[in-house]
Amino acid sequence: MALDETVTAGRPLRAVLGRYATGVAVVTTRYRGRPAGLTVNSFTSVSLDPPLVLWCLQLSATSRVAFTGADHFAVHLLAADQRELAVRFAGPGDRFAGLGDRAGRYGLPLLEGTVATLVCHRDRTVPAGDHLILIGRVLEHRATSGAPLLFVDGGFHAGPDGASTRASDC
Repeated sequence: MALDETVTAGRPLRAVLGRYATGVAVVTTRYRGRPAGLTVNSFTSVSLDPPLVLWCLQLSATSRVAFTGADHFAVHLLAADQRELAVRFAGPGDRFAGLGDRAGRYGLPLLEGTVATLVCHRDRTVPAGDHLILIGRVLEHRATSGAPLLFVDGGFHAGPDGASTRASDC
Protein backbone atom coordinates (compact mmCIF):
# COMPACT_ATOMS: atom_id res chain seq x y z
CA MET A 1 0.00 0.00 0.00
CA ALA A 2 1.54 3.30 -1.09
CA LEU A 3 1.15 6.44 0.97
CA ASP A 4 -1.28 8.96 -0.47
CA GLU A 5 0.80 12.07 -1.20
CA THR A 6 -2.20 14.37 -0.63
CA VAL A 7 -2.52 13.06 2.93
CA THR A 8 1.18 13.26 3.83
CA ALA A 9 2.10 16.51 2.06
CA GLY A 10 1.57 19.46 4.40
CA ARG A 11 -1.20 18.03 6.60
CA PRO A 12 -0.60 18.30 10.31
CA LEU A 13 -0.29 15.05 12.23
CA ARG A 14 -3.51 15.79 14.11
CA ALA A 15 -5.48 15.87 10.84
CA VAL A 16 -3.94 12.58 9.73
CA LEU A 17 -4.74 10.92 13.07
CA GLY A 18 -8.25 12.36 12.86
CA ARG A 19 -8.94 10.04 9.93
CA TYR A 20 -9.24 7.21 12.48
CA ALA A 21 -12.82 7.01 13.78
CA THR A 22 -13.09 6.65 17.54
CA GLY A 23 -15.83 6.32 20.07
CA VAL A 24 -16.52 9.25 22.37
CA ALA A 25 -16.43 8.80 26.14
CA VAL A 26 -16.75 10.93 29.24
CA VAL A 27 -14.56 9.84 32.14
CA THR A 28 -15.66 10.88 35.64
CA THR A 29 -14.25 10.65 39.13
CA ARG A 30 -14.69 12.18 42.56
CA TYR A 31 -11.71 13.61 44.39
CA ARG A 32 -11.84 15.32 47.78
CA GLY A 33 -15.63 15.41 47.56
CA ARG A 34 -15.77 17.16 44.18
CA PRO A 35 -16.77 15.59 40.86
CA ALA A 36 -14.42 15.84 37.89
CA GLY A 37 -14.96 14.75 34.31
CA LEU A 38 -13.78 15.22 30.76
CA THR A 39 -14.45 14.03 27.23
CA VAL A 40 -11.95 11.59 25.71
CA ASN A 41 -11.63 9.65 22.51
CA SER A 42 -8.50 7.80 23.60
CA PHE A 43 -10.34 4.99 25.40
CA THR A 44 -9.49 1.37 24.53
CA SER A 45 -9.51 -2.10 25.99
CA VAL A 46 -6.19 -3.57 27.09
CA SER A 47 -6.91 -7.03 28.48
CA LEU A 48 -9.82 -9.33 29.26
CA ASP A 49 -7.88 -11.33 31.87
CA PRO A 50 -7.41 -9.35 33.98
CA PRO A 51 -10.04 -6.87 32.72
CA LEU A 52 -8.08 -3.69 31.95
CA VAL A 53 -8.89 -0.56 29.96
CA LEU A 54 -6.95 2.63 29.32
CA TRP A 55 -7.48 6.24 28.39
CA CYS A 56 -5.13 9.18 27.95
CA LEU A 57 -5.09 12.43 29.92
CA GLN A 58 -3.29 15.55 28.74
CA LEU A 59 -0.70 16.74 31.27
CA SER A 60 -2.12 20.26 31.14
CA ALA A 61 -5.71 19.13 31.90
CA THR A 62 -7.26 21.01 34.80
CA SER A 63 -8.62 17.71 36.13
CA ARG A 64 -5.21 15.98 36.18
CA VAL A 65 -4.87 16.19 39.99
CA ALA A 66 -8.34 14.68 40.45
CA PHE A 67 -7.72 11.73 38.13
CA THR A 68 -4.23 11.00 39.41
CA GLY A 69 -5.33 11.37 43.05
CA ALA A 70 -8.57 9.37 42.96
CA ASP A 71 -8.55 5.58 43.24
CA HIS A 72 -11.54 5.03 40.92
CA PHE A 73 -12.99 6.39 37.71
CA ALA A 74 -15.97 5.64 35.47
CA VAL A 75 -15.87 5.54 31.67
CA HIS A 76 -19.17 6.43 29.98
CA LEU A 77 -19.44 5.51 26.29
CA LEU A 78 -21.75 8.15 24.86
CA ALA A 79 -24.86 7.45 22.82
CA ALA A 80 -25.28 9.02 19.38
CA ASP A 81 -27.74 11.59 20.78
CA GLN A 82 -25.30 12.80 23.48
CA ARG A 83 -23.20 15.19 21.37
CA GLU A 84 -24.09 18.06 23.73
CA LEU A 85 -22.72 16.08 26.67
CA ALA A 86 -19.45 15.46 24.79
CA VAL A 87 -19.11 19.19 24.08
CA ARG A 88 -20.02 20.12 27.68
CA PHE A 89 -17.29 17.88 29.16
CA ALA A 90 -14.73 19.13 26.63
CA GLY A 91 -15.28 22.79 27.50
CA PRO A 92 -14.64 25.10 30.45
CA GLY A 93 -16.83 25.69 33.49
CA ASP A 94 -18.79 23.47 35.85
CA ARG A 95 -19.39 20.45 33.67
CA PHE A 96 -21.81 18.90 36.16
CA ALA A 97 -24.09 21.97 36.63
CA GLY A 98 -27.72 20.97 36.11
CA LEU A 99 -26.93 17.37 35.18
CA GLY A 100 -28.93 14.48 36.51
CA ASP A 101 -25.89 12.41 37.39
CA ARG A 102 -26.22 9.92 40.20
CA ALA A 103 -23.61 8.80 42.69
CA GLY A 104 -22.54 5.23 42.08
CA ARG A 105 -20.33 2.91 44.03
CA TYR A 106 -17.12 4.58 45.25
CA GLY A 107 -18.98 7.92 45.09
CA LEU A 108 -18.39 8.19 41.34
CA PRO A 109 -20.67 10.50 39.38
CA LEU A 110 -22.49 8.26 36.88
CA LEU A 111 -24.08 9.73 33.76
CA GLU A 112 -27.46 8.62 32.45
CA GLY A 113 -28.37 7.59 28.90
CA THR A 114 -24.96 6.24 27.82
CA VAL A 115 -24.61 3.07 25.74
CA ALA A 116 -22.11 1.61 28.22
CA THR A 117 -20.45 2.38 31.55
CA LEU A 118 -17.36 0.84 33.12
CA VAL A 119 -16.40 1.45 36.74
CA CYS A 120 -12.67 1.02 37.26
CA HIS A 121 -10.00 1.02 39.93
CA ARG A 122 -6.97 3.02 38.80
CA ASP A 123 -4.33 0.33 38.37
CA ARG A 124 -1.44 2.47 37.18
CA THR A 125 -0.51 5.72 35.50
CA VAL A 126 2.15 5.75 32.80
CA PRO A 127 3.82 8.97 31.52
CA ALA A 128 3.79 9.21 27.71
CA GLY A 129 4.93 12.45 26.05
CA ASP A 130 2.47 15.25 26.77
CA HIS A 131 -0.09 12.80 28.21
CA LEU A 132 -0.56 10.30 31.00
CA ILE A 133 -1.95 6.86 30.24
CA LEU A 134 -4.39 5.81 32.95
CA ILE A 135 -4.93 2.07 33.14
CA GLY A 136 -7.93 0.85 35.09
CA ARG A 137 -9.10 -2.56 36.26
CA VAL A 138 -12.76 -2.97 35.38
CA LEU A 139 -14.80 -3.70 38.52
CA GLU A 140 -18.32 -3.26 37.11
CA HIS A 141 -19.77 -2.74 33.65
CA ARG A 142 -23.09 -2.44 31.87
CA ALA A 143 -24.23 -1.86 28.30
CA THR A 144 -27.51 -1.01 26.59
CA SER A 145 -28.67 -1.08 23.00
CA GLY A 146 -28.43 1.98 20.81
CA ALA A 147 -26.02 3.72 18.51
CA PRO A 148 -22.75 5.07 19.98
CA LEU A 149 -21.37 8.54 19.33
CA LEU A 150 -18.32 8.49 17.03
CA PHE A 151 -15.73 11.16 16.19
CA VAL A 152 -13.84 11.36 12.88
CA ASP A 153 -12.45 14.18 10.72
CA GLY A 154 -13.24 16.75 13.41
CA GLY A 155 -16.93 15.93 13.68
CA PHE A 156 -19.45 13.78 15.52
CA HIS A 157 -21.34 10.95 13.84
CA ALA A 158 -23.80 8.25 14.86
CA GLY A 159 -22.41 4.74 14.88
CA PRO A 160 -24.36 1.60 14.08
CA ASP A 161 -27.07 0.61 16.54
CA GLY A 162 -25.45 -2.76 17.15
CA ALA A 163 -28.53 -4.72 16.15
CA SER A 164 -27.77 -4.80 12.44
CA THR A 165 -24.03 -5.53 12.40
CA ARG A 166 -21.96 -8.03 14.30
CA ALA A 167 -18.34 -9.07 13.82
CA SER A 168 -19.52 -12.62 13.08
CA ASP A 169 -21.62 -11.31 10.16
CA CYS A 170 -18.50 -10.35 8.19
